[in-house]
Amino acid sequence: MHNISDILDNHILLIAVFACILAQVLKLLFEFARHGKVNFRTLVETGGMPSAHSALVTSLAVGVGQTAGWSSGEFAIAFIFAIIVMYDAAGVRQAAGKQARILNQIVDELFSKETEFNDERLKELLGHTPVQVIAGSILGAVVSWLAAPAY
Repeated sequence: MHNISDILDNHILLIAVFACILAQVLKLLFEFARHGKVNFRTLVETGGMPSAHSALVTSLAVGVGQTAGWSSGEFAIAFIFAIIVMYDAAGVRQAAGKQARILNQIVDELFSKETEFNDERLKELLGHTPVQVIAGSILGAVVSWLAAPAY
């Protein structure tokens, strides 16, 4: 059994995680620029600009391509995985967020008086716009390209 500390020697993994964390920090900065206040919840919430999911999986795929080769099976797996994650972030989760927004509006309008209805609101910002996904993907690729000598 390999030592768990070997994970710290996996440069592809570490750079992909760095790209994800960088995207989350950038979200914090974008939110500050947009609203003029710091909202630390942004660091752990889904959605927003840029997509941390996209940055993570793109950085991972680029790192695998750089080390294992662009025609390798490993790159093919990482690439398809990245496409699925980004499609989900911009498609399925974005649609679920729109549905949550509409349901919250219905609840607000129908149950504006005192009721015994569960008033817990649904989370509306679940997914990303295509621009947020593309920005995250570009960020992940740039981080991997800049870190290439570390591989």
